[in-house]
Amino acid sequence: MNSYEQLAKKLVARAKKAGAKQAEAFVQVGREATCRVRDGEIEHLTQATSKGVGLRVFVKNRLGFSWTSDFEPSSLTAFVERAVQLAEAAAPNPLNGLPDEDELGDFPEVGPLYDAEVASLAPDWKINAALEMEKAARAFDPRIKTIESVEAGEMVGEVFLASSAGVTGYSQGTSVYLYTGAVAEADGQLQNSWWYDARRFLKDLESPEHVAKEAARRAVRMLGAKKVKSQKVPVIFDPMMAASFIGGIAGAVNGDAVFKKASFLASKLGQPIAPTTVTIVDDGLMPRGLATSPFDGEGVPTRRSPLVEQGVLKTFLYDAFTARKAKTRSTGNASRGYRSLPSIGTHNLYLEPGTVTPEALIKDVSHGFYVTSMLGHGTNLVTGDYSRGATGLWIENGELTRPVQEVTVAGNLLDMLMRIDGIGSDLTFRGSVGAPTIRFNELTVSGE
Repeated sequence: MNSYEQLAKKLVARAKKAGAKQAEAFVQVGREATCRVRDGEIEHLTQATSKGVGLRVFVKNRLGFSWTSDFEPSSLTAFVERAVQLAEAAAPNPLNGLPDEDELGDFPEVGPLYDAEVASLAPDWKINAALEMEKAARAFDPRIKTIESVEAGEMVGEVFLASSAGVTGYSQGTSVYLYTGAVAEADGQLQNSWWYDARRFLKDLESPEHVAKEAARRAVRMLGAKKVKSQKVPVIFDPMMAASFIGGIAGAVNGDAVFKKASFLASKLGQPIAPTTVTIVDDGLMPRGLATSPFDGEGVPTRRSPLVEQGVLKTFLYDAFTARKAKTRSTGNASRGYRSLPSIGTHNLYLEPGTVTPEALIKDVSHGFYVTSMLGHGTNLVTGDYSRGATGLWIENGELTRPVQEVTVAGNLLDMLMRIDGIGSDLTFRGSVGAPTIRFNELTVSGE
């Protein structure tokens, strides 16, 4: 740890000595291991380590950036010189620079993000977990004919950041995941589905058996799926599809897109855009969150940022550069790896849960569509137009009935937000974006 921290500080000092007015070094060190099996045999087993550093320098409002994975002293000297030379040859921009002093400060306490149990997992854990998932998925139902993929893996990573603004940051974290993709077959029809879980801590991870059975269950229940007639009905998104919907909204609160008038929310700040039951949060401080960190990619302290609070659009997301363009402050949302410059990203993004069970949301619908899978992106963030291919289950008299496929769910995101009339209590994370079940009072379902 100390050697990489010292390396980051030395690179900043060297860049300053070489002529940079400001400099920032971002070091990443990590390792990951994965296992994939097929038909009871190991198909893919890897373990890889990586390390690298990105150096950002500013010379007379000119930006230079370079990265390397070669930590030899002679290579690092040339690496620093290259970054400064690139800056000297770049076009000046008065908005260039490290975060302003008032954007910096003490890093918040985010709790443990590192699990020693994950870091010390033996290779046979991944092998056994993958084999168990394949076996459990096949045994779930005789109609499971093919296992597309089963995979298990873990990652361990560290980040070191130092800048001429006096910022020094260190963060260490782990993650572990399981994935199963299953294919069901009956009467000449194939239906595939998958299930996945990823966590910081091994004890929080769903069991291999559960992941496999859920993938198989979701595939089997879609057998016999058909189209329905085009109509306007209540539509319910399960938590995964709700998370996908919320993730799409995040693109519209990107401060750079807003500045360029390339977001349908650009003129809506401070206005109601959803019912008062809707609160959408970007939280860099969430305990054990997969995207939790004490600082962002520029060393700005992370925070909990309500994007939509009780239906009102409260803020857009910024890094230091885009904040200067918009004449505001960074929200601590600079995202990066050592090979890239900072850009706006989210941390743990989620829709706050309601108090109603998902079963109750379904029970109130006489005729409607429960969406479990969608195809394509289908979101125009400039206009807010939304159209995606969907599969799921038809609702009749408050009950999930027959499977539905080859239909399209369409609307406008602003209108869709306003049409949310039910939010479940089942907030679920499958990664860094989470949501509960949500219900829209009416959307267009296009089929036959």
